[in-house]
Amino acid sequence: MKLKNRHIQMIAIGGAIGTGLFYGAAKSIQLTGPSILLSYLLGGIVMYIIMRALGEMTVHQPNSGAFSHYAYQYVGNYLGFLSGWFAWFEYTIVCMLEVTVVATFLDYWLPGVPHWLTIAVILGMFFFINILQVRLFGEFEFWFAGIKVSAILMMIAFSAYLILFHTGTHTQAMNNIANTLNNNFFANGLHGFLYSMVLVVFSFGGVQFLGIAAADAENPDFTVPKAVNGVIFRILIFYMGTLLAVLCIYPWQKLQADVSPFVDVFDKVGFHFAAQLMSIVVITAALSAFNSCLYSAARMLSNLSRHQSAPACLSKTDKYNVPQNAVMTTSIVVAFTVVLNYFIPEKALTYLIAITTTSIIITWTTILITHSSFRRAVRLESVKYRLPFYPYTNLIAFTSLASVVVIMLFMQDMKLAVYLMPVWIGMVTTFYIITNKIRHWR
Repeated sequence: MKLKNRHIQMIAIGGAIGTGLFYGAAKSIQLTGPSILLSYLLGGIVMYIIMRALGEMTVHQPNSGAFSHYAYQYVGNYLGFLSGWFAWFEYTIVCMLEVTVVATFLDYWLPGVPHWLTIAVILGMFFFINILQVRLFGEFEFWFAGIKVSAILMMIAFSAYLILFHTGTHTQAMNNIANTLNNNFFANGLHGFLYSMVLVVFSFGGVQFLGIAAADAENPDFTVPKAVNGVIFRILIFYMGTLLAVLCIYPWQKLQADVSPFVDVFDKVGFHFAAQLMSIVVITAALSAFNSCLYSAARMLSNLSRHQSAPACLSKTDKYNVPQNAVMTTSIVVAFTVVLNYFIPEKALTYLIAITTTSIIITWTTILITHSSFRRAVRLESVKYRLPFYPYTNLIAFTSLASVVVIMLFMQDMKLAVYLMPVWIGMVTTFYIITNKIRHWR
């Protein structure tokens, strides 16, 4: 059964608004202060370029392998192999990250329950959701994302009411705004602003899910452009609106880095019911992102199998077009999160965020490389949905991603993940050579 327009729209929202906003925003704010608004705006532009590039290829030829399939077709087997395995690795790591974040958020409601136990229960539930019909996945994602969007809009409206009409909050907001205007916009200097860009990339890491889901869409020619075009406006409304509300309501210097700022702010200003409501929303947001990642990772693994880059059994699908073996294999790998949170619960999130960010950069770079080859391979008049100002927009995105990698080398918690990038590329390249040898011998 196919995904309807409403499903595709919500999957696009779910990819653009996730744990990076609900959890990572506090860390980003502490790094740069009010200039986090500019960080998300610039990051949103780069993300939009990448989505438009992927959207162009997706509308031209929808495929559940998305950019991996396009890399095979327009660049060659090597990049197709690498991009597919990089993407599967990214989605799998993000699954591990999201489910760990859910366990962290649940501390608000279930203090003292071990994270590894919570994670094991969640993994079991969502394995069965993803092993069933595609339509069921779409329904879950529709309602998860719908809750997210509704809650964000209510939070912005409630925050606006407090700022305008609640005496204490109004006074605090005026003081915070005055503070920002008084040379406090780049509160931690240029280096703090640049560091925040790394976490912004992490925040937008799920936007490419749309390209994978498009293969299950009823009418990708209509739904994909509509979803992609709407993303930039969602960024302005949801990211900028919520962060502006947080910065106005409470001094950003006093926010806790390891708690969702949307829960933290309402708790500290005395609106505990609102904090509890936002706690439920951030849990839903993380579950939504986890659901999307598991769906995408399984489809990517199945596509690798169809290109003979993974065991043949992983491409097998049931009558509902669900790659059950790929879902099962990915779920087994994600289950390593239980072990990680059992032995090093205090470091699990830090390591996963760093590895996720480098994985996102590799995936986005392969999308841009593939798009450049796509443009050279097809007749422009046959392309229905085009990235504006190509090739300049591609160059802007390439340069931005390369800059983020350099910045990560100066960040204590991030540089190890950068050092591991060539190791991971070397491992996948070796696997590619061995796979080709085996294929040749046969």
